[in-house]
Amino acid sequence: MTILAFVMMNVKVGSDRDTVSKLRMLKGVREVYEVYAVYDIVAIVEAATMAELNELVNSEVRKIETITSTNTIIAEKYP
Repeated sequence: MTILAFVMMNVKVGSDRDTVSKLRMLKGVREVYEVYAVYDIVAIVEAATMAELNELVNSEVRKIETITSTNTIIAEKYP
């Protein structure tokens, strides 16, 4: 079973497009959207295990220097 999660991010002002480009290159990132809400970017990510999801978010996404904060929501069910 695949784990699906939504990673919502805030980024440094003016870095939205560059951050989106960097996120799209990461393995496990399926879709990335610039949004106009409390968050600047939302990424839909998939992982085989919670450990893999943790690695993706903590070791890949959060290391992008333009990202200032993240909030990860894990979907309950994913077909």
